[in-house]
Amino acid sequence: MPSSEPAAGILALWSAPRCRSTAFFRMMIERGDFTNVHEPFAYLTEFGFSEVDGVRATNEREVIDALRRLAGHGPVFFKNTMDERYPGVLADTDFLARDARHVFLIRHPRETIASYHALDPGVKQHQIGFETEYELFEAVRRHTDEQPLVIDADDLMADPEGIIRVFCDRVGIDFRPEALAWRPESRSEWLPSQEWHLDVDVSRGFHAPEKDDYVDVEAHPVLSGYLAHHLPYYSELRARRVRL
Repeated sequence: MPSSEPAAGILALWSAPRCRSTAFFRMMIERGDFTNVHEPFAYLTEFGFSEVDGVRATNEREVIDALRRLAGHGPVFFKNTMDERYPGVLADTDFLARDARHVFLIRHPRETIASYHALDPGVKQHQIGFETEYELFEAVRRHTDEQPLVIDADDLMADPEGIIRVFCDRVGIDFRPEALAWRPESRSEWLPSQEWHLDVDVSRGFHAPEKDDYVDVEAHPVLSGYLAHHLPYYSELRARRVRL
């Protein structure tokens, strides 16, 4: 049985963009037993620096070291989207295999592309993220000799309690049903990228907003190519997802 206290160290959630990762992060905040860090590597590539517990990091090594120091004071959770490739993470065997526990969040790329395009019509193919997410998944699997936990966002939205119970069991923390609901609020943790998190600002739990004005990805002359490129990587990850 999992302990009632969170396991020491770092718990990482890696996600392709627009896969409900901020809602997952919001749930982890609601638990109250982790120090939560929002997009430490993504902010580095977006803004040129990232702040972890008041420490200003300007490269991936400094981010990883800051996360390690923070974890020395108690359990840390961070989530990071895979819009970009992180060679410093891929090169750090200790971080991949020992210092952090890695979980992967996915969603059908047709949906992520449409959602990304609604916020940034100039999105580039690599920013959809499934290729880089799969590369990191394989690196973790290779260095740990274990299959990392994969969660499909559609399954999470369909059965939040069931999926989060499995997540908690697999990473060795207690399940806290009260964390599945929260009050609507804009959080300081994601203020630098707030325009990407407006749905979570007004949410009360794992409930997908209805959107009917998204682009038809499969009919789009450019986005359909993005879909064809990323679909095989998504399919490989989905085949390994949690099944209830």
